[in-house]
Amino acid sequence: MAMRKLLLLLKPFDIYPVWQTEGLSRITNPQELQVLRYLENRLKVHKDAINFCQDVLRNKPVEWKPIFRNELSYSIRNVDLVITIGGDGTLLQSSHFIDDSIPVLGVNSDPTQVEEVEECSNEFDATRSTGYLCATTTNNFEQVLDSIIDGRRAPSQLSRMLIRVNSQQLSSYALNDILIAHPCPASVSRFSFKVKGNGQSFSPMVHCRSSGLRVSTAAGSTAAMLSAGGFSMPILSHDLQYRVREPISLGEISGSMHGLVKSDQSMDLKWFCKEGMIYIDGSHVSYSITNGDTIELSSKAPSLKVFLPHHLSLQTTAQNTEV
Repeated sequence: MAMRKLLLLLKPFDIYPVWQTEGLSRITNPQELQVLRYLENRLKVHKDAINFCQDVLRNKPVEWKPIFRNELSYSIRNVDLVITIGGDGTLLQSSHFIDDSIPVLGVNSDPTQVEEVEECSNEFDATRSTGYLCATTTNNFEQVLDSIIDGRRAPSQLSRMLIRVNSQQLSSYALNDILIAHPCPASVSRFSFKVKGNGQSFSPMVHCRSSGLRVSTAAGSTAAMLSAGGFSMPILSHDLQYRVREPISLGEISGSMHGLVKSDQSMDLKWFCKEGMIYIDGSHVSYSITNGDTIELSSKAPSLKVFLPHHLSLQTTAQNTEV
């Protein structure tokens, strides 16, 4: 399909704290000044990346318009490609407004600099944007864009998670993961769950007192799920991975706290707290739940077309070959 009409979805500038030069001049603590200049540089690098991508687009046979992601409140229609400029968070936020017909290209506007991390390692964490799902930076943006416009590069189909609360489908699909938990992180989450398929339970009912439940897609398995002790999944997998966060009930079986929901299965959960939240792909999209609510999770949501980084594209080629 020819790429003629594009939408640029931008990470907003107010994500980065800004200090006036006069304010910085009054700071005498060298470490504090180093951190503030680092944050100020992150904003500059992000702005420069936006300007660079727009300059490239001005010389291409396409129509395009930019919009900041916090200004987007409607489903994206009538465009051939969405380009996100920011990091994984911007790409994830865009996915909540896109169906399975429009592909997404992510530009990591502020990638981590290995030398900077090493230089600052004794002072603070200088990690910038991971951009796991972002196929480009400013270094290769034009090259990748040309291959897409010319039809030489195809997107991959990434699985998303379908969420139903009390049998009602939520309007947002999860591309990365969801967290079901009490809104106060210090409070206990009480819930029960089981995995089922074709109406039959494949696992016994598990009763939990914990810090909540995280469920990820394949794309999200390398993020918080991996940090919590989960494992990385093949990027094209349609399975879901779940892990109970910090279980505290002595009678629970540890093997039931972590597992898979296969593509032909679903997870049924019942919530037993007065308050609760479902956080979808981070903190930007959330839904309230209350005592007695039921939640159903599956990978039956429409997929999302994403142009992946080269190393992940090679992985998808290998997976397709195996299939």
